Amino acid sequence: MSLLQVRDLSVVFSRKGTRPFTAVDGVSFDVEPGRTVGLVGESGSGKSVTALAIMGLLPKRGATVSGEVLFEDTDLLRLSDKQLRDRRGRDLGMVFQDPLSSLNPVIPIGLQITEVLERHRKMDRKQATAEAADLLDRVGIPDPNRRLSEYPHQLSGGMRQRALIAIALACRPRLLIADEPTTALDVTIQAQILALLSELVRDTGTALIMITHDLGVVAGLCDEVNVMYGGRVVERAERHELFASARHPYTHGLLASIPRLDAPRGEKLVPIKGSVADNIPWSQGCAFAPRCPNALDLCREVTPELEPDSGGMLRCHNPVGRPVAAGEGVR
Repeated sequence: MSLLQVRDLSVVFSRKGTRPFTAVDGVSFDVEPGRTVGLVGESGSGKSVTALAIMGLLPKRGATVSGEVLFEDTDLLRLSDKQLRDRRGRDLGMVFQDPLSSLNPVIPIGLQITEVLERHRKMDRKQATAEAADLLDRVGIPDPNRRLSEYPHQLSGGMRQRALIAIALACRPRLLIADEPTTALDVTIQAQILALLSELVRDTGTALIMITHDLGVVAGLCDEVNVMYGGRVVERAERHELFASARHPYTHGLLASIPRLDAPRGEKLVPIKGSVADNIPWSQGCAFAPRCPNALDLCREVTPELEPDSGGMLRCHNPVGRPVAAGEGVR
């Protein structure tokens, strides 16, 4: 049974004097206990906004959120601010992308961890301090007892990121959202953090949503992958199936643009042409059509639906591997 069910989630940003902008457009997916679900795509595809909407952290003014976010049959979008604060930390945890702006610069790292433990796990100060030191040690911070009294500016970028992960893990949440958690880390520490997250999911049954543009992270950690573009899921598949035979041209492009160890020496990478801003509204056709090497006339006229495909889901009129019929004409 799914721990989290996201149903038709949409987020529209509006500001006086400008046209409303749909950042997330009807996204649906499930997360089961003990599984890791990836949200993958370029910057601007709606991944982080989806996470913030689930956590109830979007601003009240200027952002309209609709749909359902069911956590054990409780719709998080219908809870009050107080009810959400009780859920965050205890049941829901999040590792944010930018540790410098997420940590309080005038409060020691130790206190930022112990206050979470004292509130949600009802520990006294002595127990919380010992647990905080253990958490810092688990995420790879050397001399953790000394670091408890230090401020964020006294830590390196990688250490700040690890401290943020320690805060998110402090209450052993049943659902953890990790938004680019290894961006500021070198490859050695990155491997340690990914191993820690994998261990958490395996040993405690925590459900994990991994938001990333790093397909190497996806390959090593995620069970199911949702590829997002223009605020919508364009392809969903199990990890091995996705890497073995990506069907959507966007997914295929993402895989083709990363270096491979088994590629011939000197082989050039193949980037996706254009940028994420080069799209058309989903109401008029496929948003990826202006950048798509497989685009047909149909792609600019009819909006593709997310439909079952080879055990996964696909939103595409002309997927990779589909023979082009006479008269269709790839543009």
